[in-house]
Amino acid sequence: MTQAANVTNADHLGLAALRRGFAGQLLLPSADGYQSARRVWNAMVDKQPTVIARCASPADVAAAVRFGAERGLDVGVRCGGHSVLGVSVPAGGLLVDLSLLQSVRVDPDRRRAWVQGGALLGNLDRAAQPFGLATTAGNVSHTGVGGLTLGGGMGWLARRLALACDNVTRFQVVTAAGELLHASQSEHPDLYWGLRGGGGNFGVVTEFEFRLHPVGQAALLVDLFYSPEDAPRNLRRWRDLLPDAPRQATLTAWAGTSGRWPFLSPALHNRPLASVGYVWVGEPDQGRKLLPALRDAGPPLAQRVQKLSYLELQRIDDDRQRHGLRRYWQGHFLRELADQAIEAFLSRGAGQGGGRVDGDPGSLPSGSLQGYGGAIAAVGDDDTAFAHRDALVEFVAAASWADAAEDQARMAAARRYGAAVAPFASGVYVNALTDEGAGGVRRAYSPGKLARLVALKDRYDPGNVFHLNHNIRPSWAGPR
Repeated sequence: MTQAANVTNADHLGLAALRRGFAGQLLLPSADGYQSARRVWNAMVDKQPTVIARCASPADVAAAVRFGAERGLDVGVRCGGHSVLGVSVPAGGLLVDLSLLQSVRVDPDRRRAWVQGGALLGNLDRAAQPFGLATTAGNVSHTGVGGLTLGGGMGWLARRLALACDNVTRFQVVTAAGELLHASQSEHPDLYWGLRGGGGNFGVVTEFEFRLHPVGQAALLVDLFYSPEDAPRNLRRWRDLLPDAPRQATLTAWAGTSGRWPFLSPALHNRPLASVGYVWVGEPDQGRKLLPALRDAGPPLAQRVQKLSYLELQRIDDDRQRHGLRRYWQGHFLRELADQAIEAFLSRGAGQGGGRVDGDPGSLPSGSLQGYGGAIAAVGDDDTAFAHRDALVEFVAAASWADAAEDQARMAAARRYGAAVAPFASGVYVNALTDEGAGGVRRAYSPGKLARLVALKDRYDPGNVFHLNHNIRPSWAGPR
């Protein structure tokens, strides 16, 4: 693939050919809107595409992909822009921007939603919830439906309804050749398999057809907070609840430094704390029945037990995960949570070849655990490209900061935290990968699945046009 960073004059690209019949917008670096269109969620990402194609139709997407492939441009595809590496923005290449394609159409009688490729989770939730319907989506409403779903799609409904990718009945996809295809159980079933967990390696999805489910409009959020000294026994009790938890409950745990949160007393602000809890989608009074078992190990320093709507639940982390901060993370799947793994989780990476970034516990990354199992594990392992359905929990070490001078120290601290938990890991969620490269991809898929994905790549993208991702390389590219 030719690197296009040395292209300085867009006329050399023959852009007039793309303009003909293009219904969307083509933005060059001098155009109004170019700077905002190239920005993504992670403020560390500062790349300048040669041209941004803001597509208004699947035909626009197909034309843009053909244009980029014919000219050997690096082609990036942006939906919500939440990739922590900012892989959707190619330096000197072509950015295929789907943000104009955000329509969501719901048929409440058939319990189906047709979601365009640039839609955000909030678009889908707001369209379905007036009917008391939803499908599995992530935990931050400004995340793109596309990136989330193509990698698997964990969310608060996954233990009850399986992953987002498990609820897609049909994809409309533009291939590397610029061909518009449909993929389902009866149309290109091999591609249908690969799009459910294989990431953005095989094409640009311009529409998803999702199953919707009656879930109501209510939810319950529970967090019990403990000191680091009291946290281990409470984490062990939380762990013991994981295997038999009701499918409507997604168990959560956290280790970090508190903020000035209204549900904490001022004495607990800006202190190292840990929490255990769960999210319940459904009747809150039913959800409260799990609370006594969670409290068995001892009384918390503070608690948040909050009844809220499903839409409020889906937006509750939007500000904390807002655009404009610098970000880095490390992730793992764990099949079990031994006592030593709990200790590593609570350590936040301190003592792993280094300590705090500047002596402040607030400079250490935070860690989270989210329970899997339930309907996720009930789907056959061979049914989709998504792997590690036997995971007990997903772990993420996350760092966010504002000062660019802290970049290296903050990333190193997150890596130390990831290294502390790594001995207990069974794999990684492809959507949690950062800069691990080919080694990370091998951890995300079993050898058998990876071989099957390579065969799909050979068929649908042999030239590796779609390589700005956690890349499944075609077989000609050699060993990984």
